[in-house]
Amino acid sequence: MSSSAAERVLEVRDLRVSYGAIEALKGVSLTLDEGEIVTLIGANGAGKSTTLRSIMGLVPASGGQILFHGRPTGEIPTHKLVRDGLILVPEGRAIFANLSVKENLEMGAYSRRDGKGIEESFEKVYSIFPRLKEREKQTGGTLSGGEQQMLAIGRALMSRPKVLLLDEPSLGLAPVLVHKIFEAIEAIHREGTPVLLVEQNAMAALKHSNRAYVLETGTVALEGSSADVLANPRVKEAYLGE
Repeated sequence: MSSSAAERVLEVRDLRVSYGAIEALKGVSLTLDEGEIVTLIGANGAGKSTTLRSIMGLVPASGGQILFHGRPTGEIPTHKLVRDGLILVPEGRAIFANLSVKENLEMGAYSRRDGKGIEESFEKVYSIFPRLKEREKQTGGTLSGGEQQMLAIGRALMSRPKVLLLDEPSLGLAPVLVHKIFEAIEAIHREGTPVLLVEQNAMAALKHSNRAYVLETGTVALEGSSADVLANPRVKEAYLGE
């Protein structure tokens, strides 16, 4: 895939984040181009979720720079980044348990005023996640874990993301549902949305992405095509149990 500047949708340069005296990110650099799924893998505490949260402006950076479509994001508040199309599906889903499935999805479109476009987004979400259509009137809290994950991703799609950040989408799900979630990520990607994916299920993440970065204690230890990273003996031993 070409990596020309015109196609670069997200760039992280030498990102540093500290929690008090602890430096969680020690100069992380990564890129996401149009038409890509890029995954971050690594052990617990490696800095994967911190990277996504910092990209969204939810965790302040102590150094480095983040560019969204070539524009530095340092002074842009999170809600404006969301309005501009940078959307995070957080770990833990964070759906509205007391609202119906449809109302949860409507919350994803809260800043939109294009009625026809919103209806098209509903159709798109229901085509990717038919289960949500079936559960349209149920409250979010009554859904299974897998259905809640579908709802969290569907709600993000209602915001018309230009870049989708996914934090541990398969966490705690049965293998059959993990497969469904990754099928959905592929479908979203085919529709033209670049995806930056943080995932502990390294095998699934590497099989469903173009490129990968391996984070270890706040630094990028390895990067390359997902196929190359998957074949790396160190990665096999540390993350794939081989």
